[in-house]
Amino acid sequence: MSTDPTAATGQGAGATGATGTPRAAGRPGHAGRSHTSEAPPRARIVVLGSANMDLAAYTRVAPARGETVTGESFRTVAGGKGANQAIAAARAGGSVCFVGAVGEDDFGPRLRAALDGAGVGTGPLRTVPGPSGIAHIVVDGEGHNAIVVVPGANGTVTGLADGDEDVIAAAGALLLQLELPLDGVLAGARAAHRHGVRTVLTPAPARPLPDGLLAVTDLLVPNEHEAAALSGRSDPRAAARVLLEAVPEVVVTLGAAGCLYAARGREPLAVPALPAKAVDTTAAGDTFVGALAVALGEGRPTARALEWATAASALSVEREGASSSMPVRAEIDARAAAGARGRANEAGPPAAT
Repeated sequence: MSTDPTAATGQGAGATGATGTPRAAGRPGHAGRSHTSEAPPRARIVVLGSANMDLAAYTRVAPARGETVTGESFRTVAGGKGANQAIAAARAGGSVCFVGAVGEDDFGPRLRAALDGAGVGTGPLRTVPGPSGIAHIVVDGEGHNAIVVVPGANGTVTGLADGDEDVIAAAGALLLQLELPLDGVLAGARAAHRHGVRTVLTPAPARPLPDGLLAVTDLLVPNEHEAAALSGRSDPRAAARVLLEAVPEVVVTLGAAGCLYAARGREPLAVPALPAKAVDTTAAGDTFVGALAVALGEGRPTARALEWATAASALSVEREGASSSMPVRAEIDARAAAGARGRANEAGPPAAT
C-alpha cells in the first residue's frame, strides 16, 4: 500500500471472460492516439499482486513506541497493493483480471467477493491452505498512516500457475508490486515481456531491485521515498535520471505536490496535484496507478493520462479505506474536468494579438 496522498458503485467495472481473461483491447502506449467522438478502446489490464484484508484503526494521534491511545473507529476493508490497483483500474473503466492468492480463512471469500463486486476477473485467483494476507493500519487525524503487512497466502505466489501466462498474454498491461515474493513478480514480468505486454511496476515496499526485473520493466512508478531509496538521490528529478538508466519510463509520485514523469530522450513533465482534503491516504498511490494504466491503455497522451490519474487519487484521499475509497469513472472525469478549468483560469485569458 502506498502512502502517497496524490489523489462506488460497480460503474465502469471491467468485463472479463469465463477464464478471467480480459476482453476488449487497447495496449498502453507512450504517446497515445488522437481522440474522436467514438468511445476509447477498453484498456485490458492484468494485475499480479497481493490481496490483504486491511484492519484499519482511526485515531486522532497515532501512538508512539510503547504508547497506547484510544481510537475513534475501526474498519475491515479489502486491500493489498495488487487488489487495490485491480479495483481502481476496474472502477476507472478498465477490463481487469487478478492473479494472486487468498487463504482458507474467513477473509479469503471476502477478498474474492470484493474483487468480483468491482468487476475484476478472479478466475486465476488461487485459494491456498492457511490464512489470507492482512495489513494492520493506523490512520491519524491528518490522514497519514503507518502499516504492518503480514503476507499470509500472498507469500505462496512464488511463480505462475497453469494458465496464468495465457491470461497475461491477452492483456495490454501487467501491473506488478512487491508484496509478493520477488520470484513470483519476476516470473510475471518475464511472461509479459515474452508476449509484448507492457509491465508497470510499483516498487513498494521498497527493496533493492534485481537487474533481471528492471530489464523487463517498461514503466516504474515509485513514490518519492521509494525513488530516493532505489536511486540514492533525494531530489526527485535527480532520482528519475538515475532510474532511467535501468528502465525506459518513470513516474515519481510526490504526494500533495503531484507527480513527475520522465522518459529517455524526453524532457521531464511535472503534473501538479489537485486540491483535496485528505482523510485517509492509504490507497492513493494504488488508485493513481490503476487509473493511469486505464488512461494509457485507452491511448490518451501521457500528460492527459497523468492529469486524469491525479484526479482519481485526489478523490481517493478524501474518503476512508483502501478499495472503498476508489472513485468510479464518472467521478474521475468530473474532477479532471474541474482541474482543467482551474488550470485554465490560473493561466488567464490568451494575450491579445
